[in-house]
Amino acid sequence: MALNGTGGLEADSVGSAATGVPLLDGLVGLAGGGSAITASSLLLYASAATGAYALWEQLRFRMARQRKDGKLVPGPDRVTPFIGGLVEMVLDPFSFWEKQKDACNVSSPGYSYNSLAGKMIMTVTDADKCRELMAVNDPQRMLMVLHPSAKTILGANNLAFMHGPGHKAIRKSFLSLFTRKALSTYTQAQDGVIRSHLARWLQLEPGTREIREHCRDLNQATSQDVFLGPYLDDPLVRATFSQSYTDMTDGFLAFPVCLPGTAVWRARKGRLYIFKVLKMAATRAREHIKGGNEPRCLMDFWAQKCLEEIAEAEAEGLPPPDHTTVARMADAMIDFLFASQDASTASLVWCLTLMADHPDMLQRVREEQLRLRPDPSHQISAEVLGEMTYTRQVVKEILRYRAPAPMVPQMAYTDYPLTPEYSIPRGTLVFPSINAANMQGFPDAQRFDPDRMSPERKEDITHAKNFLTFGYGPHYCVGKEYAINQLVLFLAITALECDWTRTRTPESDKMKYLPTIYPHDSLIFIKPRLPAQ
Repeated sequence: MALNGTGGLEADSVGSAATGVPLLDGLVGLAGGGSAITASSLLLYASAATGAYALWEQLRFRMARQRKDGKLVPGPDRVTPFIGGLVEMVLDPFSFWEKQKDACNVSSPGYSYNSLAGKMIMTVTDADKCRELMAVNDPQRMLMVLHPSAKTILGANNLAFMHGPGHKAIRKSFLSLFTRKALSTYTQAQDGVIRSHLARWLQLEPGTREIREHCRDLNQATSQDVFLGPYLDDPLVRATFSQSYTDMTDGFLAFPVCLPGTAVWRARKGRLYIFKVLKMAATRAREHIKGGNEPRCLMDFWAQKCLEEIAEAEAEGLPPPDHTTVARMADAMIDFLFASQDASTASLVWCLTLMADHPDMLQRVREEQLRLRPDPSHQISAEVLGEMTYTRQVVKEILRYRAPAPMVPQMAYTDYPLTPEYSIPRGTLVFPSINAANMQGFPDAQRFDPDRMSPERKEDITHAKNFLTFGYGPHYCVGKEYAINQLVLFLAITALECDWTRTRTPESDKMKYLPTIYPHDSLIFIKPRLPAQ
């Protein structure tokens, strides 16, 4: 620097950095209003900042892994800066989550860590801890979370995002939707849809085909008939409703950006259409029940219960419960439609593939069905459904062996004490592993064995605390019996109507996350079953 004519300071007219350090001179230039940063200076600065962040990220995760006893939570020694395990999870989610579960085996109770896009995640496999975490549902400590686009796709009022007194009240109200009378009504609709779709399958040109899409269409039609029944009476509305629901499902498999033309945008648009249809259905259902008519579908049972609650509140001089409005009824129905779709579709696929892999068990199902239903063409009643002991054992074992929802993500909103030695850091995504819990306690758990669910062995009772397929705590699946009935009916009818075989590939024993788990491939050849076989 030099004095100017007025006694002030001016920069030396040196063409290059005075210190010989381009990065430092660039910064000095910025501070003093001198020459602009050169490209090389900017590159060095960015590289230094990136390296500093990467180093800080490694240190942050190492501190987050530190237990009180000095040991580290199992997981990768180093995470990939910025992205963590994101690329592996997207390209091969099965291998990614299997590695997480394997890492849990080196700690007791089982838990391990990793990083996804800079956020710490914790996988928990210990069944007791899984139940504990799923039972919290407290916005001050831990809440269930879904896909980043879940609120956009499902709506902010969806049951999955509820907690507190309002959540308890609506779940209590839901009990009326799954009484013995209600389930008996649903059975009639389920039977009809399953038979009509099987008939379509058998009319297709013979050949081996991926069965997953066919199962999805069957299950989607069943949900619509059971939940909405006569209120989807316009063919155009029903077709648009079905497509909108498919768009919602596809949105969960897409990058979480909601811009015009994206899958999430189509999913949101689909939900808005479905919401409009459901509000009209709820209004019609109320009028049907007010007219003194019997419920014909789940929406009718829901309208009946809501009208009863409104009358009770009026009698006590209280405002009606929030969930009894037409809009909130529609929100609740979106939750039922979504909850019943992907999980049950995955289980239908597992029914077909596992029975093809175990023909001796399928033969036992057929023997039971022929004994209970000498004329297979007759509609299955609720009474006969309740007598299908072995068929129900097979279904329950499928649900244990291949739980369709492999985990229930939670977000820690405070440092959560997982064990005396370790607290999960605030901001961590926690994944209680349902499929890991389902493999604990049961003898020879990795073996598919429906007899473990028999009245003699009763493993579903003695190890009930580890059987977490339907969740636990405030978000326990209220439609459990309906879901089981759907699978029992499907297996019972298909066993006597069809013969099928599976084409296995080197990938067949792997699983695919879509987002519920499916066999990696389900290549099925299906044909009509001849009478008296």
